[in-house]
Amino acid sequence: MADGGSPRSVLARGAALLRACGEARGPQTLAELALRTELPKPTAHRLLAELARLGLVERAPDGRYRIGLALFVLGQSAPSARELRDTALPFLGDLYEATGENVHLAVPDGSDTLFLEKLTGRRATPIVSRTGGRLPAHCTATGKVFLAHDPRPPGASLPRLTPRTLVLPGQLARDLARTRARGFGVNLEEAEVGISAVAAPVYGARDARPVAALSVTGGTRRLDMDRIGARVCAAARALTRALSG
Repeated sequence: MADGGSPRSVLARGAALLRACGEARGPQTLAELALRTELPKPTAHRLLAELARLGLVERAPDGRYRIGLALFVLGQSAPSARELRDTALPFLGDLYEATGENVHLAVPDGSDTLFLEKLTGRRATPIVSRTGGRLPAHCTATGKVFLAHDPRPPGASLPRLTPRTLVLPGQLARDLARTRARGFGVNLEEAEVGISAVAAPVYGARDARPVAALSVTGGTRRLDMDRIGARVCAAARALTRALSG
């Protein structure tokens, strides 16, 4: 748990298990979920059984757990996220048609960046991100956009996902200053080896800080950062105007 201890209330424990299922890159065993949430196995097993009865998690034939369809439907009904996604989809489509690479719509979520939508295709470079998934903000282009406009400093202990992940506070601070100066964030193989990304901020009608970010992600050798950066910035400005209209 990020707060250094297991949650105490039943509701908080159930929420922790749902978050652990959602953050995982695939189905998780009971032991893995208990470890991630710092819950005793019997407690995790009992709560997962109740969550499965409600359709909020599903138990695969091999006994592992994943997010259930009921929770996905519930998440899709959140008005702010749905409206943002619906407004952004045409701009995401234009970016994909122009680049042929993976295109994301992301929002800040604590110390993470949360991917509300992802467009990809046969021409795009395979990457680990997925709709509804999270990655640490400090090693993603979208996350750097959020951190660059956040007056609070990033956490003191930053996970290293690749040899190029910026984990020293001074390094990251300089990179965030460059993000503010040029108007877009860059991830150079900091979340996945061989994969880079460019992201630009999206603002609401009355927001001084970004409410979302658009990004293009692909193989490092295939991305022309300046050209892609200009396209992503133009799309983000157009989406900002659409949200403000």
